[in-house]
Amino acid sequence: MDLGLAGKKAIIAGGSRGIGKAIALELAREGVDCVVSSRNQKDLEASAQEIARETNGNVTAISCDVTDRAAVEAMVDEAASVLGGINILINSASLPGGSPDAIGAIETVDDDALLSDFNVKYVGALRCTRAAIPHLKKAGWGRVINISGGNARNAGNLSGGARNASLVHFTRTLAHHLGRDGTTVNCIHPGSTRTERTPGLIAKNAAKEGITPAEMEERMYATGSSQTNAIGRMVEAQEVAYAAIFLASEQARAITGELICPNGGAGKAVFY
Repeated sequence: MDLGLAGKKAIIAGGSRGIGKAIALELAREGVDCVVSSRNQKDLEASAQEIARETNGNVTAISCDVTDRAAVEAMVDEAASVLGGINILINSASLPGGSPDAIGAIETVDDDALLSDFNVKYVGALRCTRAAIPHLKKAGWGRVINISGGNARNAGNLSGGARNASLVHFTRTLAHHLGRDGTTVNCIHPGSTRTERTPGLIAKNAAKEGITPAEMEERMYATGSSQTNAIGRMVEAQEVAYAAIFLASEQARAITGELICPNGGAGKAVFY
C-alpha cells in the first residue's frame, strides 16, 4: 500500500531515542525527509546518522530544548528552511513515565518536578505545534501526532497520568482548530514499550529478585501480573511507530482528534 508519504517533510521532537527515534526511522523508510530534534546534540547526531544509513534517507539533526519558546521557534524555522516546508510534526519529547519526584503519593510530590513534567510534555508540545502551524497551513496538508501514554487511563501516577491526559484534550481541541486548513491531529497512548532503556531497567529489577532478565520479563507478562496485556509480551517501539505512520498517511485523512493505543491490549476497562 502506498501511504502517500514520499516527499513529505517531518519534524520529530524527541527523535534521538525511544519511540520518537523509531517513528523517525519508519518515516524515513517511507521517503519522508526528517528533522530529528532533542536536547543532546551528540546523541541526536548519532541517531540521525544511523537512521540515514539504514534508510538512505534525508535526516537532519537540530538540537532544541522544548521548554524554551525562542529555541523551539528557531528550530522549527530552521527545519522548514532545511526541508523546504513542514507537513508532519511528531511531539514525543518527554521523560517516559514522568519525573521520579512527581509520580508518588501526593504528600511526596515535588511541585517543581510536577511543573517541569508539564512544561516539557504538554507545553513543549504546544510550543512545537504553535511554531509549526504557519508552515502546516502553508503546505495545505499536515499531520500532528502527539505521543502521550497509558498512564492517562490509570490512577496512581499523578504527574505522568495528568500530563498524558492533558495531551488528549490538546489533541481534540487542536483538531478542531486546524481541520479546515488540511491538518489532522491525533494522539497515541503507548503502554509498556521496549526502547533503549528497557534492558537496563529489567536487569536492575531482575537483580533485586535474584533471577535472570529473561525470567523477569516473563514474570512481568505472566497471566495475572499487573503489567500483563492481551498479547502476553512487551510491545516493540517499532510497533508503536507503525501506528504513527498510519496516522500520518494519506489513508488516515478522515481520522482527527482521536486516540489510538498500541499497547498490546493492556488493561481490562471498556471505553466506548
